[in-house]
Amino acid sequence: MPPTVRFGVVSVRVSEVTDFVSLGERWRDLEQRSDSSFFQSWTWVGCLAPERFSDAVLVEAVEAGHTVALGLFNRVTRGLGRSRLFLGENGTAELDCPYVEQNGVLTEAGRDAELTALCLRPLAAAHNVVLSGVGAPVRAAARLAADLVLTRRSQASPFVDLGAIRRFGGDYLVGRSANTRQQIRRSDRFYARNGPLRLERAESVRGAHAMLDRMAELHQAVWEARGKPGSFSAPFFRRFHHALIEVGVPRGEVALLEISCGETTIGLLYNFTWKGRMSAYQSGFTYQPGEAQAKPGLTCHHAAIGAALEQGLDVYDFLAGDDRYKRSLASQSQSQFWLEVGPFWSPRLLARAVVQRFR
Repeated sequence: MPPTVRFGVVSVRVSEVTDFVSLGERWRDLEQRSDSSFFQSWTWVGCLAPERFSDAVLVEAVEAGHTVALGLFNRVTRGLGRSRLFLGENGTAELDCPYVEQNGVLTEAGRDAELTALCLRPLAAAHNVVLSGVGAPVRAAARLAADLVLTRRSQASPFVDLGAIRRFGGDYLVGRSANTRQQIRRSDRFYARNGPLRLERAESVRGAHAMLDRMAELHQAVWEARGKPGSFSAPFFRRFHHALIEVGVPRGEVALLEISCGETTIGLLYNFTWKGRMSAYQSGFTYQPGEAQAKPGLTCHHAAIGAALEQGLDVYDFLAGDDRYKRSLASQSQSQFWLEVGPFWSPRLLARAVVQRFR
């Protein structure tokens, strides 16, 4: 794989990373000129980066002396010397438990598909490249850049268009189904018996750490009762998100929200706020056994959506997953894809493509 490939006026360089601090400065500069998601920001990508990207490969597109695209990959070599490149991931279950979504090469605004295709082309000619949690523009770019494109899976990603709600009167509940409206109102009334509903956002790093720990306790209690480990059972998951709080809270990008009434905590939400979008990443709720009216998830997200409307945000995003509550609360949905791309001679991709075709 040549270190630099030229495509017209754009040069694409592939290099190793030795200085993550310097890379972070360049990344921050480009993200200001991009339409990136929070999962493409340096706050997320750079979190514990030397550990997550232990064999880092950087692809950079340069035009007229300016960086117009950056992609950070980790190289994993297993068996027979063949390597795979993972975009925004480590390539191991242990370190990828934070679960990336809305992933992609960081590009200048309005040039996502074009620049992503140019960046992927030299990589996919020599390696299998794993692209987890990417949108339709990245999938389209991958099809232009690689000989083989394997879609391992796809997931719906429901969201609420807050801008549309404002244009039609500002009442979020108006656009929901009659059943959803009834459930939310009944749940809100149930909790309001103990006092007015309150939404508190952690304003300090210390407060955010404490809220995350309380949320983790609620989250783990529910999943362990179901006989499952829960997200916070993975040590790296907890360590990653505490590190993320250290950077994200002061920048206003990480929002720990506690919804309560009187002395009762209804639930806590761990959300990200980025470029007009609030994304609901993780949660922990206090369930009321035997109380059919109590829907802590609905009440908590309803309160958070109201807060996002007040803040003037454009989207409340439930991220990937076709859960019933997400479909009920959302107004629209988009797809995310988990892809692996590479050259036509890749035995791994050829074998999987044949199996997929027969299925």
